[in-house]
Amino acid sequence: MIPRTDLRGTALSALDAAGLHDVLPRAELDVEAAAAAVAPLLADVRERGEAAVLEAGERFDGVRPPSLRVPAEALAQALDRLDPAVRAALEVSIERARRVHEDQRRLDHTTQVVPGGSVTERWLPVRRVGLYAPGGRAVYPSSVVMNVVPAQVAGVEELVVVSPPQREHGGLPHPTILAACALLGVEEVYAAGGAQAVAMLAYGAGACRPVDIVTGPGNVWVAAAKRLVRGVVGIDSEAGPTEIAVLADDSADPAHVAADLISQAEHDVVAAAVLVTDSPALADAVVAELEVQVPQAKHAERIRQALAGRQSAVVLVDDLEAGLRVVDAYAAEHLEVQTRDARRWAYRVRNAGAVFVGPYAPVSLGDYAAGSNHVLPTGGCACHSSGLSVQTFLRGIHVVEYDEGALRDVAPHVVVLAQAEDLPAHGQAVEVRFR
Repeated sequence: MIPRTDLRGTALSALDAAGLHDVLPRAELDVEAAAAAVAPLLADVRERGEAAVLEAGERFDGVRPPSLRVPAEALAQALDRLDPAVRAALEVSIERARRVHEDQRRLDHTTQVVPGGSVTERWLPVRRVGLYAPGGRAVYPSSVVMNVVPAQVAGVEELVVVSPPQREHGGLPHPTILAACALLGVEEVYAAGGAQAVAMLAYGAGACRPVDIVTGPGNVWVAAAKRLVRGVVGIDSEAGPTEIAVLADDSADPAHVAADLISQAEHDVVAAAVLVTDSPALADAVVAELEVQVPQAKHAERIRQALAGRQSAVVLVDDLEAGLRVVDAYAAEHLEVQTRDARRWAYRVRNAGAVFVGPYAPVSLGDYAAGSNHVLPTGGCACHSSGLSVQTFLRGIHVVEYDEGALRDVAPHVVVLAQAEDLPAHGQAVEVRFR
């Protein structure tokens, strides 16, 4: 059902990050190869615009939408027809996400460096953003919430949502995606997915003007496209297939752990599910629970493939200190800590997209209604990258104000440093003001 990696007795302290990376499970995703494959498509969209996007949608999604831009009436109709229970759940998700993200807002701050000389750091939003909502094996209105809310809180003026056209819905994105957009007040929505949607956002196509930043999760083709357009536009990260890691000891409930591994494995056959534990008894009990729970799941075959893949494993360690070293090296998108004194262990974690503490904070809660953001770094990128937040959409700009006296006082130092770098005109630009 799931591979087992036994690191007991291993001198983990002797392994550097690369060594640990080699022994831990990880999905085989060659973004570089995918980038080479999608580069011609991106060039085609850049050259031919809307026609290239529509043709790519027909080829990859099996449908050609009547237009890329989703009509306003389709958004309104989707919201009108939305199941009231789903609407209520989305409203709770939006309210909680907004509450958390409001606390991320940064205020301008002025530092008085010297009398007459100050530097103010201003935080300004980008003007226009492109937000990707996946629509392949599953449909993710929750990703609309997670993309849109921080952008709105940041003060972004123009929000553009893209999502793949659906053959069963006449070439429009899934109605629940459209309803979530309408609920959030997003009016500019396009029936485009995959690499071609990223290219459209970056270069512009048809009615869609280029954006400043592209955010949101997707498959390897979306990640590859984001890598290629970085520099033309900003991106959040190359978020790929989902991951869950669970750090647990013998106090954890095996039914809970198994259910949580399954919950992420149902996303995709390449989704990663990893249990790190110092308890062989718990490991055995979790595997036994998987044998019971997986066949009962709606997407049992997909889950079984994900759990059996090389990206998933039960990892046995000598103790929780070793387990902490393993999960830090793994740098999971989602990390659950189900141990005694779970909060203490959770606050020692350095590398994770998000950390879920104790038996009543499953990853599923974070996916929908914790208030946290679920657009998170994958593939080990949590060791250097953060999840989507208000900061993603803000730029810090320094505003420098010096009067004559303050400049005169520091001028000799500027001139000396300019000469040290053999850039005398830099110094002269200061000295000319006092001749």
